[in-house]
Amino acid sequence: MPIDHTPAILLIGASRGLGLAMAAEFLAHGWTVVGTVRAGSGRTRLHDLADAHEGRVAIETVDICEPDQVAALRARLAGRAFDILFVNAGVTNDLRETIAEVTTEEFIRVMVTNALSPLRVIEALQDLVSPAGLIGVMSSGQGSVGGNETGMREVYRGSKAALNMFMRSYAARRAADRRAMVLMAPGWVRTDMGGPDGRLSIEESVPKLVQVLLAKRGRPGLEYLDYLGRTVPW
Repeated sequence: MPIDHTPAILLIGASRGLGLAMAAEFLAHGWTVVGTVRAGSGRTRLHDLADAHEGRVAIETVDICEPDQVAALRARLAGRAFDILFVNAGVTNDLRETIAEVTTEEFIRVMVTNALSPLRVIEALQDLVSPAGLIGVMSSGQGSVGGNETGMREVYRGSKAALNMFMRSYAARRAADRRAMVLMAPGWVRTDMGGPDGRLSIEESVPKLVQVLLAKRGRPGLEYLDYLGRTVPW
């Protein structure tokens, strides 16, 4: 890698919360960032970040649940190369809702957003990642089947467990790929999605999470890790 190479991350879902904090942290490490927001979002805090770091942040629009938009993003990024592709976008639902109670429409919304769409994004954008790069996606400790001892958040848990399985299948199909791959569990963080009762602040989670991603580069194969670099049980 040339000495003057400035590393770049393509961060899918960077308008707020963990994604926005990740963008800021990578900038602090000297990286450039291409971050995505959904069309119609208006001005976001990612736009403020771009204004504060002129020339180092580019903003793209995509709804990961719309394959045509993902394909259009891929076309716009043709010719670009990234050291990391990280898919952060996701949703949650009412944590009290059980499988017996959730509507079919809500179940589909969560599963399509959290499990199906991230892998479609990875499949579409993978060739933009350098051979020594990293492909990652934001999972959750709640996606651990073995770690589920309390129940609750059943639909969300199921979507993240499905995401983990799909990513593991993706990695298995590419066993010869020398790129690093990772499913990240950021901890229960106080964000709009995580809610006000999370055990961690963004400042306690994201800088460590980014350090884990940086350390994972150069270690080929898929790992399921938390924000402290510990292996999460499948």
